[in-house]
Amino acid sequence: MSRDAYILVGAVAGAFGVKGEVRIKPFTADPEGLFAYAPFTDEHGDVVLRVKAWRPIKDGFAAFVEEAATREDAQALKSLRLHVARDRLPATDDDEFYHADLIGLAVKDLEGRPLGEVRSVQNYGAADLLEIWKTPGVAEIWFLPFTKAAAPHVDLAKGEIVADPPEGLMPEAASPA
Repeated sequence: MSRDAYILVGAVAGAFGVKGEVRIKPFTADPEGLFAYAPFTDEHGDVVLRVKAWRPIKDGFAAFVEEAATREDAQALKSLRLHVARDRLPATDDDEFYHADLIGLAVKDLEGRPLGEVRSVQNYGAADLLEIWKTPGVAEIWFLPFTKAAAPHVDLAKGEIVADPPEGLMPEAASPA
């Protein structure tokens, strides 16, 4: 299977309590829907976490898992990234995308000039932001709001996003010497 055959859906944030529970942070649109996809795998498809029971807590879930019997076992799983096979996830609607589909896409302006490449998708609470890098003449990264106004067209088949960045958002290109 290809690199994107397994989609990141959550992560273990550490131990919860003293009885071997792990704290799980979901990355799914429906947080509780995360557990419908268990057991979880790594990015290669090897099973890494089997959930026995779970319950909601602040900022995620606490879960008893087969891989942890003690608090120390649970803490050792911290930062474990939880994936599921892409073919187990629902199909997306028009103008809806899995973050994994956006990473690596070329970003062009309305006239077709290159603006860079999507490095990651971030969300700091308000909306998704595309982290853009490899912008010609620009050393630093910048963020493009992933809105219909700022990214009016996404073409996965072509591997590109047509963008209309708000005025003043992009860093200035280095002027040639």
